[in-house]
Amino acid sequence: MTYPSTHVSARDRRRHLSVARAVLRLLPEPESWLDVGTGDAHFPGTARELFPYTSFDGLDPTPRVSYACHAERVEEAFVGQVTDPHITTILRGRYDVVTLLQHRSPVTDLRAELRAALTLVRRGGLLLVETQPAQSPALRTQLDFHGCTILATSRHLLGQFPYTHRIIARRSPSAP
Repeated sequence: MTYPSTHVSARDRRRHLSVARAVLRLLPEPESWLDVGTGDAHFPGTARELFPYTSFDGLDPTPRVSYACHAERVEEAFVGQVTDPHITTILRGRYDVVTLLQHRSPVTDLRAELRAALTLVRRGGLLLVETQPAQSPALRTQLDFHGCTILATSRHLLGQFPYTHRIIARRSPSAP
C-alpha cells in the first residue's frame, strides 16, 4: 500500500500556519477540529504544531483521507461530502472549529455546503472559510442569515487566484 507524500511545500506550510494562527487568536484551545476537503491532511498535520492537544479529523470525498489517518495526520477520517446527510447526521455539533480551505474542489452550491458545515460546528464554535473574491459577498450574507458573527476577514495571495478571502465566523451560542 502506498501512502501520500508527507512533503509540504514551504509556501503551503506558511499558509497553513497562517490559518492556524488566525484561529489561535480567537480560540486558543479547541477540543476538536474538522478539516473539510482535507485530502492528504497536510493542513491538520501542520496545525497540530500550534494545537498539540486538539483532536483533528478530516473529511474528503477521496480515500486519501483514510491514508492521512493511517499516517496520523488526522485522528478520524470520513470519506464523503460535507453536504451528505449521513455525514451531517453523525457529525452534528461535534466540532469547535471547522475549516473549509481554498484547496478543496470547486464548490457547486456554496449555500448548501455552508449550511451543512454549520451543523457540524458546536454552538459558539468557529467556521473558517477561504473563498474566491467573487463568492465572498454571498458567503458573508449567508453567514449573517444563519446568525453567525464574523470575527475576522483577510485577503491572502494563493495559487491560481490573485488572492483569496479568509472569513472566520462564530456560530451563535443560541443557534438551534
